[in-house]
Amino acid sequence: MVELRGDTLTFSFPEIHDHAVCSLSFQRTLRIPDDGSEHYLPPGLGIFPLHHVDDYADRLPGRWSRHGGVFMPMYQAEALWLDIDGAGHGYPMAVMVAAGKVDALTGEPFSSALRARPQNYLVAPDQPWLDGFCVAKGLVRQFVAMPLGKGFTAEEQLTGAAEHGGVQVVVYPMKAARYERLKASRMRPADDVVCSAPVENSEMGLAPGGRMRQEVYEDEYGFDAWEQGVRSRCFVHLLNSAQYRAVTGAAPPHEPPNAGEYTAAGLPWFDYYDADRTALAGAPRLERLDSVAAHAVKVREPAPVAGTSVQPAPGQVKRLTSRRRTIREGAF
Repeated sequence: MVELRGDTLTFSFPEIHDHAVCSLSFQRTLRIPDDGSEHYLPPGLGIFPLHHVDDYADRLPGRWSRHGGVFMPMYQAEALWLDIDGAGHGYPMAVMVAAGKVDALTGEPFSSALRARPQNYLVAPDQPWLDGFCVAKGLVRQFVAMPLGKGFTAEEQLTGAAEHGGVQVVVYPMKAARYERLKASRMRPADDVVCSAPVENSEMGLAPGGRMRQEVYEDEYGFDAWEQGVRSRCFVHLLNSAQYRAVTGAAPPHEPPNAGEYTAAGLPWFDYYDADRTALAGAPRLERLDSVAAHAVKVREPAPVAGTSVQPAPGQVKRLTSRRRTIREGAF
């Protein structure tokens, strides 16, 4: 099942194992420059607020009720990343992520079924976050919110339709017996108003933004490790910031700074490294997509400003290693 706890989605499978729990949140972040350069990982600037669709059904587009799930506000051209956590147990999960029902790892039409080749899921908690569409080995294009209907989103570029929008997440747990063997062998990675007229023309989807250094890792457990008869899924709808206020009566989060302002303030960027894992090759279908800036030129529209190119100063890039590492046993 999936629950909304605060502003975090919690996926749990008590029928499989008491430890089969993981949480997923959507982090606000800097939109990196869409300039063709490869940028470091930007920081998290706080969690996006999430709300139950059912609590505001009379004020949201009618088909959102059919999807259920949750919604959150985003400014046009704002960026996000997904933070995935093992809820303290490190129970491995296969996590599928799509934007407008386009798989974010393969670029293929989204299916709720796991597939080994090409791998259409990431493995949590080994993969602690995902910042964008996996376009090449060691590279993603940042998730950037754009309104549906103008051709910017990955969904529109690949399908020719602005039908779904939002983000779709499906989670499968590892088989309990496999998890217990991992524990026993010490191989596991670690230890919901007032009624009003429904909002129209407010839906958004995710478009590919700037290029970022990030590896999406191969499944090291093997395809047969996953309990494929059990899954939980959630549709995360994106509402523009102005309509969010109309629907909820609450103010949306403040707009984030741009990358240039952030860098000039001397704040850190990040480089995540895990030498023990192999990165996926990336999806040619996603690599061929126009970025937000490139599509704006194509359709002769002003490109949303992401700030000028940035170059962090020496020492401003913080090297991160895997959250969960095997402890080396030296002389005792």
